[in-house]
Amino acid sequence: MKFLEHESDKIEIVDGAVDVPALIDTMVEQLPTDTPFYVMDIGDIVRKHQQWIEKMPRVVPHYAVKCNDTDIVCATLAALGASFDCASKGEIAKILSLGVAPERIIFANPMKPASHLRYASSSAVKTMTYDSDTELHKIKQYCPDAKLVIRIRCEAEKAQCPLGKKFGCDPVEEAPRLIKIARSLGLEVIGVSFHVGSGCADFPIYYKAISYARDLFDYAAKLGYAFNLLDIGGGFPGDTGTSIDEVALIVNTALDTFFPDKAVRVISEPGRYYVSSAFTLVTNVQSKRVCRNVRTGTVDRMMYYLNDGVYASFNCVLYDHQVPRPKLIGGQTGKQYNSTIWGPTCDALDQLIETIALPELQIDDWVVFENMGAYTIPVASPFNGFELPKIYCYISKQHWEMLETLFPLQNECSLTATGGAERLLNGYETVACA
Repeated sequence: MKFLEHESDKIEIVDGAVDVPALIDTMVEQLPTDTPFYVMDIGDIVRKHQQWIEKMPRVVPHYAVKCNDTDIVCATLAALGASFDCASKGEIAKILSLGVAPERIIFANPMKPASHLRYASSSAVKTMTYDSDTELHKIKQYCPDAKLVIRIRCEAEKAQCPLGKKFGCDPVEEAPRLIKIARSLGLEVIGVSFHVGSGCADFPIYYKAISYARDLFDYAAKLGYAFNLLDIGGGFPGDTGTSIDEVALIVNTALDTFFPDKAVRVISEPGRYYVSSAFTLVTNVQSKRVCRNVRTGTVDRMMYYLNDGVYASFNCVLYDHQVPRPKLIGGQTGKQYNSTIWGPTCDALDQLIETIALPELQIDDWVVFENMGAYTIPVASPFNGFELPKIYCYISKQHWEMLETLFPLQNECSLTATGGAERLLNGYETVACA
């Protein structure tokens, strides 16, 4: 089967499991070297959702759209019955266009522009977070019937992206005052949320945060509130080889201890958990520089320039503090050299890896990066006029049939495609039912 550039907006259904390395081996023989591309395994997202339901059955995932807003990611999760964490009216509009009910959306940006609040209100998206008195007054003006969730600050010491400097109120000193202000304004507060930090590596912090939430549930009851929602945020690992077993044990234990009443609805905001390992990026060496010692003539360093960089997919290096780990295609062997890997733009900031030991690479060699689904695609820009990566989507016949069955049930709309197994489909579309 030929992989043509114009086919990158299609979904291919395959018999058996999707073998990403084998697909890449075939594709690099057929595709031009100019443009980087992603291989997306839709089934990886399906498996992640099944694992979540199995290991944290009480916690309803609300996918963080900002992590990867690719249409097929959102449609797949909608079909599976996941809910959504949206941070803007643009994200809300995207999710509503899939036929997702507004009740399955939490507007989880504690600082919302007035126009976005008006849009949420007109779209019946009522559940939203806050962490300041100023935000409460703004919500009172533009969305007075909101169902509010107070966001507290309880941050992990180890996280890829700490968030506490920007969002969240102190759970002991500030939160009670903000709940009292909401009460005085006649606003409905229904629960507590927190976010321990994106890419958390300090799982016991979830237990501590849930205990803080319990205290606030009890405090709010004294004011006449009956909180019924706990949002445990994000921070869950999603790379190949990682597991949510440890964090699930801690969360489940904390819920049993502090919230044994199943009437309390528990939700979460996973992002990278769902998409990180589903996307593999394939890049190409476009240029090369050999740096030699001026006295001895020996090679001090190799410098390689790929066709993707920090202004595109590798913005995750700057924004998400990721550490790219290249894999080579072509069986390169021999002496290893200290190497620097750059992106294609004219900016010296465009550095992927400062120093790594690699065998010598040649122009047009392929370099693969796994776990590239989180905080890459939504932030990418065509800076300097370089083309953004194409996305090639694959799904097993078994998973496709599952989604076709589930999507109408979850969203009152249908996921459709033309063709059958082992054919490139004419994309997919969501069609709202009357």
